[in-house]
Parts: sequence; structure tokens; C-alpha cells
Amino acid sequence: MSKKNSGLGKFIAGLAIGAGLGVLFAPKSGSETRAELKAKMEELYKKAKELKMDDVKETIEVKIAEIKEGIEDLDKEKVLAIAKSKAKKLQDMCQELVDYVVEKGTPVMEKTATAIREKTSAVTSEVLEKLKSDEKEAPEEE
Repeated sequence: MSKKNSGLGKFIAGLAIGAGLGVLFAPKSGSETRAELKAKMEELYKKAKELKMDDVKETIEVKIAEIKEGIEDLDKEKVLAIAKSKAKKLQDMCQELVDYVVEKGTPVMEKTATAIREKTSAVTSEVLEKLKSDEKEAPEEE
């Protein structure tokens, strides 16, 4: 038996077992259950005969690729969203520092706090731009 036929056989066996268990656990009498099981097995057999292994393989490969891509995008989106959130928090904290120093009337510290705020803003913007460009430049994997 070839690998394709073996794989198809396992696939069909799995479907048959699943259908059989579903019918067996249904709340019906024995004869009704057996009749329904027989009908389901015939239906499954007809569907299995119509299956083409290449179609099944292609569909599975496409689905796996879509799932991988979705996971990768999700990760990139999460990283970018987290980075944006952290950048906003850092900028807010720096602004709070500047506001506090201004409130306390210390001009020398105000210049330093303002410089820190500006540098933090520049660094966070740079990081966010790098993440965005990495996302655009990332090669697609197959």
C-alpha cells in the first residue's frame, strides 16, 4: 500500500470511528442506532471514494500556511501594540517629571527633565519606526 493510500485509509478510519462513536452515544434504541450507524458509514464511504488525496493534501497545506501567517502577524501586531503602549507610558512619565519640576520652580532641573523627555520621545519613536519597518520588510515564509 502506498503512503497516499495509507494516509487516506487512516483518515477514513478516523472519520468512521468518530461517526460511529457519535451515533453510539446518541440516546436512541439499539436498532435505530445500528441503522443510523450503517447509513452514516455508507455516507462516509461514498464521500471517501470521492476524495482525492492531492486535494486533501493541498487543502491541509494551505490551511497550515494560513495559520502560520496568522500567528506570525499576531505576534508582530502584539509586539508593535505593546511597544506603542510602553512608549506612550514612558512619554507620559517624562511629561509628569517635567510638569513636577516646573511646578517646583527649579529652572536647572526643568532643562534636564525637558531634555530627558525629548530624548525619550526620540528613542521611542525610533524603536516604533524600526518595528514598523521590520514588519514591512519581513520576508514571507512558505
